[in-house]
Amino acid sequence: MAAAATTFFLIGGGTDSGGDSAARRTLTSDEANRLAITRFLNYQAGGRAVTITVPSAAGGLVVTGSVDYRAGIGYGVVRGAGRDTSSDGLIQWTAATVLVHPMTDAPATAPPAPPASGWYRRPLQKSGSALDSSLAIVLGLGSDRPDNAELLPQNGGALVGKDRVRGHSVDVMTGPNVRANDGTSSALGSNSGSAVRYWIGGDGTMYRVRAGVASESQPVVIDFDDRKYVPVRAAPGVTPAG
Repeated sequence: MAAAATTFFLIGGGTDSGGDSAARRTLTSDEANRLAITRFLNYQAGGRAVTITVPSAAGGLVVTGSVDYRAGIGYGVVRGAGRDTSSDGLIQWTAATVLVHPMTDAPATAPPAPPASGWYRRPLQKSGSALDSSLAIVLGLGSDRPDNAELLPQNGGALVGKDRVRGHSVDVMTGPNVRANDGTSSALGSNSGSAVRYWIGGDGTMYRVRAGVASESQPVVIDFDDRKYVPVRAAPGVTPAG
């Protein structure tokens, strides 16, 4: 369990303007337990439907799709505003690779079966890309084992407020103040000391995550949607991790 906690790669601690700092306090045992199992519940579910709002000075990007936490692969539609509309199309990614399928008129949802051709492949960038950092963060929000609940409060875990997300009552918590040990920490760094925040339900379900990325002043926001999870099918040439 202690080893699992060290791989909880999102950076916690610090302050930002998005929470109730007056309400900040140490996690109770129940809250720490819910934070400890929230990534495991994503993995246990097999996958989750997600909407990823990626910050960008050029207008920002929104990825709408699904993530298979057992296979370590995400797939969806990417849309942008401003100059970022040039990125519109389908996107699929793993911890090492990003594939894009440009489309001038991208659909609202990705087709269940990825196109057989028209994909452009590149390595997932470890730093300097808000999109790639966001994609890596999303993949890291699933784990095949719970984190160590006893270590979370010691490593920066705290309750910072309460909220409602799409009708669900949630607690807003910061994550532990640790970095990854897999070489991805430079891409997943907190900006200006901002805390990673988790919107977590009473049963440990993860509804939202907000995290700073080193290349942007604004955080990425990851919403785990109530819409049905659509199993991810790998694009040609992509090998799932699972």
